[in-house]
Order: sequence, then C-alpha cells, then structure tokens
Amino acid sequence: MIREPWEQRSLEATAFDAEYAMLEFDQARSWLRSALDGPMEPLGAEVWVLDPALEQILLVQHPWRGLVPPGGKVEPGESPRQGAARELAEESGLRPHLLARPAAVAVRSFHPGLPVTLSLSYAAIADPAQPLTPEAGQPALWHRLDEDWGGFFPQDPHRVRQYVKALRSGAAG
Repeated sequence: MIREPWEQRSLEATAFDAEYAMLEFDQARSWLRSALDGPMEPLGAEVWVLDPALEQILLVQHPWRGLVPPGGKVEPGESPRQGAARELAEESGLRPHLLARPAAVAVRSFHPGLPVTLSLSYAAIADPAQPLTPEAGQPALWHRLDEDWGGFFPQDPHRVRQYVKALRSGAAG
C-alpha cells in the first residue's frame, strides 16, 4: 500500500510509541502489525493527566461516552503524541509536558458503530489548582483514582490504576 509521506511518518511514530508503551491491552501490538498493511481507521490518543501525588486524574464529561480522559482522533499529519497534547489543550486548557514513555496501547472502538482502532495513552503530571478551560458542553474535572468513574470504557479505571502502580514502583522509566 502506498501512503503519503506525512501519513507514513505518523504511522512510524505510532508503531514506535506502541512498542515503547509501558502497558499493552487487547493484544494491541499484534493488532497494529497486521493493520499497518492496509488502510487504518483514524488513530485515537488520550492523556492520563495525574496530580503530583498520583491520587487524582483529570476527566472530561463526554456527551455520550461519560467520564473519559481527554483525547480524541489523531489528525492527518500528526503523531499520536501531538494529537494527544492537542486534544488535552482543547478539552481542558492544560498544556503539561507529556511523560517520555507512552502509558499504554490498546485496541478499542470509540463508538458502537465504528470498527476497532489503535489507541495510545500518554501521561502527564499537572497541578489540580491550575484553572481548567474545557470545551463547551464537555466539563473537565479532577476525580479521585480510588473511586471508579462511569464511562464508555469500564476497564479504564483499572488500567489507569495499573499504570499508576507501575509509575510509583519506578517501572515507568
């Protein structure tokens, strides 16, 4: 399959970050290797923004997905990291530095009528006292990690806690 140069660079960044991600869910790396041979649905990217004590996470109240980490579709020409940072800024007004190592890679569908695609999760540390400027109709809020949150992806609280446990142990590298 012939791809535009910008698309090829984005997919190379995706493959690198997927391989480098600390956690893998849904056999995402294997899924990506097979998906790279054909057309791919838009990639998803999100940011798990944590407070310095690793006790809270920033969530966005999506109109129908419920509470989810800030994120969305990676735009043409963006790397997943760039898309995640852009989505975070759009949905919360925050622009913290993303940690070097991607937090996780997963395969999921972002809507019941859409096929599954790759989703990369990045992490950042931010001060909950910083003012939030969310998108209209999608309030952003800090939520305690020891409490579950309702959302379209019920496995998210467990996955984020798994990441935080690894981060606390120093495994995040």
